[in-house]
Amino acid sequence: MTIEELIEGFELFEDWEERYRYIIEMGRKLEELPESEKTELNRVQGCVSSVWMISEVEAGDNPRFTFKADSDSHIVKGLISILLLAYSGKTADSISSVDIDGIFEELGLGRHLSPNRRNGFFSMVERIKNVAANA
Repeated sequence: MTIEELIEGFELFEDWEERYRYIIEMGRKLEELPESEKTELNRVQGCVSSVWMISEVEAGDNPRFTFKADSDSHIVKGLISILLLAYSGKTADSISSVDIDGIFEELGLGRHLSPNRRNGFFSMVERIKNVAANA
């Protein structure tokens, strides 16, 4: 699935509760990180829930980044799934050009997430952008 397909799919839901359930279902399908990766070094700062994120970088002239993440919260795992759709498998240039604010609003997350969840979401975005910029 692509982020564009997710946005189109969200338009089919009649209310926010259906979207919320779908986000949680996306999180349930997320591959869990091994306990050995759930370290302070991999913890995303700025999230109320515990979130751990790791990245892998392909070798080469224009490497692509793969991100994996996990959380102790079902809804946050769903938000992680959205971020992985938006960023994983992309180059640093592609990552920097993702309009995550637009995606966030198109999905209706701005109107329905608590300020703490919103801050956590964007803390994960900052982590992804920093990894790409520093590689």
